[in-house]
Amino acid sequence: MQTAIFLYDKFTALDAIGPYQALSSLPGYETVFVAERSGPVLDDNRMLSLVARKSIDEVTRPDILVVVGSGQPDLGNDTVSDWLRAVDAHTTWTASVCTGSLILGAAGLLKGRRATTHWLAMDKLERFGAEPVDERVVFDGKYVTGAGVSAGIDMGLSLVGRVAGDTHAQAAQLMMEYDPRPPYDAGSPDKAPAALVERFRGAGLALE
Repeated sequence: MQTAIFLYDKFTALDAIGPYQALSSLPGYETVFVAERSGPVLDDNRMLSLVARKSIDEVTRPDILVVVGSGQPDLGNDTVSDWLRAVDAHTTWTASVCTGSLILGAAGLLKGRRATTHWLAMDKLERFGAEPVDERVVFDGKYVTGAGVSAGIDMGLSLVGRVAGDTHAQAAQLMMEYDPRPPYDAGSPDKAPAALVERFRGAGLALE
């Protein structure tokens, strides 16, 4: 059994590491980072690389596929879209974190499906025929989408629960000591200071 986490240039690091930490606990699963070409892939801060051990040509039938997000998700790559459609035909679960759902949408995989993404990109889901849902983790059939960045941990643990049962997911959460107590209550546009929300809405995301 294989879990493939798809990386690309300027990916957001926690989008990949959060699900990896949770999903790598699945018994009997090999977890691999995969990219269009194998080798180091640089994150959006240009200071950290993760190594994709395999290229998309080498990963053809993953059981779980996770597509990570970015402030600049690669939505126009036909080679990647073709690969996503091909592997999705065989996955048990196809998942995303943050704007990774837009990449799934660009490949035509979310038409008519409920999905979520980063709060700044929620309206962009509609252009791909998805139904935007303002929830932390959204399941629609075998498709699992997580909201922005840190929601990848919740998505990963939720998926672990579906695959291996609640007790295994609780054990993974306990060993991660995932017991969030953030120092500020500003983790969503509903809670953050209005000036901050407007500042980021004005800047937007580079999604074209």
